[in-house]
Amino acid sequence: MREGCTHPTKQSRLLREYPRNDKFRMKNQKPKIENKLSGLIRVNTRGEGSFVLPDGKMAKIETVDLNTALDGDTVEIVVISRGKEPKAQVEKILQRKRSEFVGLLEKIEGAYFVTPDDRRMYVDILVMPDKIGGASDGDKVLVKITRFDDPKKDPLGEIVQVIGRPGDNETEMMGIVLEKGFRPPFTDEVEREASEAKNRAFTHFDEELAKRRDFRSVPTFTIDPVDAKDYDDALSFQTLPNGNFEVGVHIADVSFFVRPGTALDEEARHRATSIYLVDRTIPMLPEVLSNDQCSLVEGIDRFAFSAVFELTADGEIKNDWFGKSVINSNKRFSYEKVQEILDTKNGQYFAELDTLNKLAYALRAKKIEAGALSFEDEEVKFKLDETGKPIEVNKKERTDSHKLVEDFMLLANKRVAEFASKKNKNRANTFVYRIHESPDPEKILALQEFLKPLGYNIEVKGKRISSAELNRLLESSVGQPEENIIQRATVRTMQKAIYSMINVGHYGLAFEHYTHFTSPIRRYPDLMVHRLLEIYLSGKQPSFEMLADYSSLAIHCSEMEKLAAEAERDSVKYKQVEYMQDKIGQIFQGVISGVTEWGIYVEELETKADGMIRLADLPGDYYVLDQKNFAVVGEKTKKRYRLGDVLTIKVKKADLNRKILDFVPV
Repeated sequence: MREGCTHPTKQSRLLREYPRNDKFRMKNQKPKIENKLSGLIRVNTRGEGSFVLPDGKMAKIETVDLNTALDGDTVEIVVISRGKEPKAQVEKILQRKRSEFVGLLEKIEGAYFVTPDDRRMYVDILVMPDKIGGASDGDKVLVKITRFDDPKKDPLGEIVQVIGRPGDNETEMMGIVLEKGFRPPFTDEVEREASEAKNRAFTHFDEELAKRRDFRSVPTFTIDPVDAKDYDDALSFQTLPNGNFEVGVHIADVSFFVRPGTALDEEARHRATSIYLVDRTIPMLPEVLSNDQCSLVEGIDRFAFSAVFELTADGEIKNDWFGKSVINSNKRFSYEKVQEILDTKNGQYFAELDTLNKLAYALRAKKIEAGALSFEDEEVKFKLDETGKPIEVNKKERTDSHKLVEDFMLLANKRVAEFASKKNKNRANTFVYRIHESPDPEKILALQEFLKPLGYNIEVKGKRISSAELNRLLESSVGQPEENIIQRATVRTMQKAIYSMINVGHYGLAFEHYTHFTSPIRRYPDLMVHRLLEIYLSGKQPSFEMLADYSSLAIHCSEMEKLAAEAERDSVKYKQVEYMQDKIGQIFQGVISGVTEWGIYVEELETKADGMIRLADLPGDYYVLDQKNFAVVGEKTKKRYRLGDVLTIKVKKADLNRKILDFVPV
């Protein structure tokens, strides 16, 4: 077989859906080139590309015009038609975003093909028999594309890892992680350096103690999930002689152990974050640090980086202090145990916990008064059997114990950002911020139009809306039939929070300055913040080279955070579909979570499992999308299915390979 050709018995999805004479029409009929542009291309699950033009319009790129471009590639395109819906074609691939994909290996008449799990990868990958790496027909594998430069041919690849048999829990969870570009095992060099870093605490303890503030005599405790293994934050509490309260937020001093320029640091930089799947954690740091030496375990002296606050009873901050410390946690609490103590008003450290809870309420009230958004995002947790199969799904409960910890972490993050900002006089590119830009103006105007038929109005000034105004909207809809639809429509206007060296504030929290300081075991940006804060506390300034490095790292960390979140969602989605597999035909209640031209997405209320009702399965009429009003509408009956509507559904199909559920209305 000629290298790179399409095997006659196995056509790619591209060639199955688009005949060759149509696919290569541009070879014989080249359109007038209006201009050339370079940038990022996006490819959807239907194999269609999109490219944002300088005027903000989205140019559509048909599959036949992708010219081997894949989702996320940097490409050069030409615009081939303008107007309301411009179109373009790819001229050149400038940089590939990725070359490795997880998929299913299939053998047909001596040839091997990998069908990628990622449906945005619109062609199958041809693998020669001498490049299958010990894989067998039907295995889930990680394949690397070694050649893809001709759209007339399937991409050529080689198997770099055999993951396992589809349907096996280990295979599926590892497949999700590998697909996002994470490689779980640490190298021997990284593990060795981590062990050496652990020993550093013992050999330099007395020397370090002299440089640090000692909190070991102050009541201190950690509050974490019952199954947590890494404890990167602790709270200390004491009443001061003047009647005010001192609250210490103590964070594991990862920067003492993870030093720039080491293989350990390079690996942490690359990973940028820990990943929390349904059944496991893929840590950013080796367990000898993440679960041991850096973890603020009960009863053992630990190095920390602390933010300490003097507060009045109504939550007013009188003084703060930031610096390196030594702590010893007196008690490891779970959220459930703390809530029990608060509810029964009895138990170890009740007085301290009760006061902390009251202070947290005061801090929360100030935050809401300033305009912080009050969305409550429901999450689910799974009970798994010994094979990893879900046997129970429940919503995670957010209690005062969760909010208590969250409010003090927010306080520490906010005040650290304010301190650093004062040190560098608010100059850009001198600190790592966690920013959240205001909602997209066009989406806000669309929301305003959407709300009018429901009898709601929002005040928009110059296409902008205050977070306080959005809170007013949400509060006014509480308890009303349209509450769900308004909350979901509002969420869709929000932008994503990211890391940046240019501070624009945090819209959702209504903070002018915000950063991530409190989780350096699992987030690399927090480690960056610790290093910068230490420099500022010493009265020095970071080097230009360090700041330039951190500027690009902030972008990398934002991207890796996004990929980790996708992996976490995929693992939840897989388990939700797996849970529903033996519930075909059963009846549930759901809420419409999305509307499209091909169907409506419905979220089952108890398990939060998302599935689709195809428009063809809506009875009694022909339904079309009313995009402006977030609805699909029957042409004859005018019956409407709108975003946020609650309806009764039946499980029609559960496709575990594609992680999708099909529902039908009842």
